[in-house]
Amino acid sequence: MNWAYCTNGFRDHPLDQTLEVLADLGYTGAAVTLDHGHLMPGASPAEVGRIAALAGRLGLALAVETGGRYTLDPRRKHFPTLLHDEAEARVRFLCRAMRIAADLGAPVVHLWSGIRPPEVPEGEAWDRLVRHCERLLSEADEVGVTLGFEPEPGMLVADLAGYERLRDLLGGHPGFGLTLDIGHCRCLEPYDVPECVERAKPYLVHVQIEDMRRGVHEHLEFGEGEIDFPPVLAALDGFGGLVAVELARHSHAAPEVARRSIEFLRRAHDLAGAGRSRR
Repeated sequence: MNWAYCTNGFRDHPLDQTLEVLADLGYTGAAVTLDHGHLMPGASPAEVGRIAALAGRLGLALAVETGGRYTLDPRRKHFPTLLHDEAEARVRFLCRAMRIAADLGAPVVHLWSGIRPPEVPEGEAWDRLVRHCERLLSEADEVGVTLGFEPEPGMLVADLAGYERLRDLLGGHPGFGLTLDIGHCRCLEPYDVPECVERAKPYLVHVQIEDMRRGVHEHLEFGEGEIDFPPVLAALDGFGGLVAVELARHSHAAPEVARRSIEFLRRAHDLAGAGRSRR
């Protein structure tokens, strides 16, 4: 399993130090969130190249995530999304993220729909999302990356059914992959988490992982929620992308949280393997 960590959980560390700490702990990947204090969309080619070279020396595979809270607007969280009248700024950001990903050697760029603005009817919101995703897929094809679309609780596309609806509206484009957040499966999907993984597998390009409780969208350290992880990891067997711990609100103790996380995941993975061998 290619264990990674989302850099949004290391907000108090420069990106260089973040990657070094993760490599020292035994991670083999990093999901780099383009945001203040780390790589921004306006990062120079030299800076992007420097980070790519560092990740290469450390043996870290990379993905690019785009969920920074105030990346585009200092006052409004996640504004604008692909559903707002001002969506062009988000589209430009995501296009730049794809080019940065290509320069980093990161094959996947993560994105989500955003929350539907109250003044935008649901049908219009879906039309906007499809239109913008078609444009983004054209850009992705040009630069040679895959989109990893994440269903997010509370957003227009909140669950696997919503992702599948959007994928169908996009004609099943092969470059429109899925980012599956394991905690979200426990939070709101009507299936057991391993069933969600099996359903997601045909489209899966990126995984985020953390613990969570039913009906509560709060990213928790492993063991603090309700997920039984060995069956989940058994269901993920064969997935070749990054499995990235996402604990964005734990930066105050990032190195220790990252250490506990990889130790937990390794133990759970060993239990998953033991369970398979007994069958």
